[in-house]
Amino acid sequence: MITLIGVGHVFDLRAAIRNEIEERRPAVVGVELDPARLEALRAPEASQSGFTIYAVLAYVQRRIASEYGTRAGAEMLAAADTAREVGARLAFLDLDSRFVLGRLLRAMTWREKAKFAFSVLGGLFLRRSTVESELQKFESDEAAFLEALAKDFPAVKRVLIDERNAHMAGALRSLEAEHGSVVAVVGEGHVEGLRALLTDRFPDVIRLRDLRTTAVPGNASSTVSLDR
Repeated sequence: MITLIGVGHVFDLRAAIRNEIEERRPAVVGVELDPARLEALRAPEASQSGFTIYAVLAYVQRRIASEYGTRAGAEMLAAADTAREVGARLAFLDLDSRFVLGRLLRAMTWREKAKFAFSVLGGLFLRRSTVESELQKFESDEAAFLEALAKDFPAVKRVLIDERNAHMAGALRSLEAEHGSVVAVVGEGHVEGLRALLTDRFPDVIRLRDLRTTAVPGNASSTVSLDR
């Protein structure tokens, strides 16, 4: 059995994630991370050097998360910690972030690089209301949202979403075959793509909006980074 849990990366869903994992007690908890990114979440001060796309995105996430009184990636840390507490194996579902970044830079045209750079830098000035608006747009018509992304940033859509979806779906198939039950905590922007690739496995799906409505009062911050 595969369970897909869709999250953002910049608001407090720790209690909700912990509850979902404790309730299911899977053999494996998979996270949309590689080992280096987990270490970066555990020790963000040690990973702030350098000026890369990931570094800027991480800074944007930290800044937005601070507006909601939480820590970027807190739900991934909660998933990893709860896996240990329930005796589940922790699995890294994602590709190595350095490989992904290199692949992305090679795949992008100069025009797309320029547009993407301006988009990332624009994230430095995102306000809470803007992020809320983007989340509502995504939830109201996910297909149109991703179609627009593919039109404006074809390499970004292909490398950061489609190729990673294919890799994570393959990892989940292998983990289910070997261990039986897997809970996967992934960015909301990956959920539908993974569900489509795993249709024959009939995955259980918990969407971000489901977690937001069941979040503990006072911790139900509501913004999102659909993917990273």
